[in-house]
Amino acid sequence: MLLTQIISILKDEPRRGNPGKFSLEEIVQIIAVACEIPATSSRPVSHWTPKELADEVVKRKIVPEISPRSVGRFLKASNVATTSKSLLVKRKSTRPKSI
Repeated sequence: MLLTQIISILKDEPRRGNPGKFSLEEIVQIIAVACEIPATSSRPVSHWTPKELADEVVKRKIVPEISPRSVGRFLKASNVATTSKSLLVKRKSTRPKSI
């Protein structure tokens, strides 16, 4: 009786909104590609950009489609610490520096 009550309390109820579009396995594979050197994939960049990475995972058929923004969110959420350098290129500001 007590076990049944505990299970009913801890049971994960259905949530609002759409289910996630990408499986955990797909996300892990995307992060694994991000840990590779882009030249390994014949990419003409020294560091992955979200667009280059999105294009590469679609090319490898890891996912049928993905936006650069989604790639960036996965990497940010994963706190990848496999390299001392950033996995993605940081965007340079186009604003002039104030003096």
